[in-house]
Amino acid sequence: MHSNCINKLLNLEDVKVKNICHSDSKITITLETAATKHICPACGSITSRIHDYRNQMIKDLPLHLKPVILILRKRRYTCTCGKHFYESYSWLPKYQHMTKRLAMYICHQLRQTVSYSYVASQTNVSSSTVARVFDRINYDKPDIPRVLSIDEFRGNTETGKYQCILVDGKKHSILDILPDRTQSHLCSYFRGVPKSQRNRVEFFISDMWEQYRDLAKAFFPNATIITDKYHFIRQVTWAIENVRKRLQKAMPIYLRKYYKRSRRLILSRYHNLKGEKKKETDLMLQYSDDLRRAHLLKEWFYQICEETRYSIVRTEFWSWIKNAESSGIKEFEGCAKTFRNWSEEILNAFKYGYTNGPTEGYNNKIKVLKRVSYGVRNFQRFRNRILHTSR
Repeated sequence: MHSNCINKLLNLEDVKVKNICHSDSKITITLETAATKHICPACGSITSRIHDYRNQMIKDLPLHLKPVILILRKRRYTCTCGKHFYESYSWLPKYQHMTKRLAMYICHQLRQTVSYSYVASQTNVSSSTVARVFDRINYDKPDIPRVLSIDEFRGNTETGKYQCILVDGKKHSILDILPDRTQSHLCSYFRGVPKSQRNRVEFFISDMWEQYRDLAKAFFPNATIITDKYHFIRQVTWAIENVRKRLQKAMPIYLRKYYKRSRRLILSRYHNLKGEKKKETDLMLQYSDDLRRAHLLKEWFYQICEETRYSIVRTEFWSWIKNAESSGIKEFEGCAKTFRNWSEEILNAFKYGYTNGPTEGYNNKIKVLKRVSYGVRNFQRFRNRILHTSR
């Protein structure tokens, strides 16, 4: 009865516990199995003849915050054909020195944004062993969804500085990680996707990079191309920031100190400012006509972005472009030129509401994963790790 309870606690099939030894640093459990008939892997005959024994040390799941070492007395059988072979166990892979459940536990721990060395310290194995266990996992190339988001991130792997991420824009799940963002590689990747899958893509979401737009037109003819909101809104932010910096550099030194912390005030929504903050902003806007006109254009565009009715957004958007082009402020003239070039994709963002927000969230998670790992040069391992932590 006592032995049966120990077996249930260990949850190992067909073993007998002979001894359990506790020390300050580990728990050692001595096991053996009953002799049974086995099939010869060479000739297929059934044999029960034992050739010899040997003790094997096997690592198992930690217990009581201590590493667990199983010492298994293994039998080697012999067949009439002359073949010698070891008996097999359901809980121990062939040629391995760790249990299946320890390998599964390592893979489960790697779903978190932790380093290999951390998992190794928790499971009493080396970092290289953790990497070898994880390398057995592989994720296949997925099907392309109806809403496809694409973006790049800085991975610094062996394949290049930048990698691409594909995300399902509707289910907000990672599809795949591409080793490079060059147009030749992206074309090669999507050329390998069946045409039936590419034709069913309804929306293609990306930032304001010309290669992504060309890629969408070439491989997704039925897709509506959408520019991510964050990337075109920041064009306005950059424009007014450049106006502020240009004016601040031209100011006398005794005035410049009043603009030292002006960035936050200029970029904040004017109606959210109160008291002294609003007075400080009014004082800065009175100093320069360019800054005042730039601030009005910024506030106008932010107001357009908050509008929910597409018909009004479209009318106001074109009015904003015309006003920015005739404002005489070179920073906003350049911004208006960019908006006119990307007008269809920007208006699609207002009309359909899809953004690259989930993709940017995954990019942030990838940065955390890369930081705790101190960088990952092996692209295939990095790809599988990103997919593993996101599913």
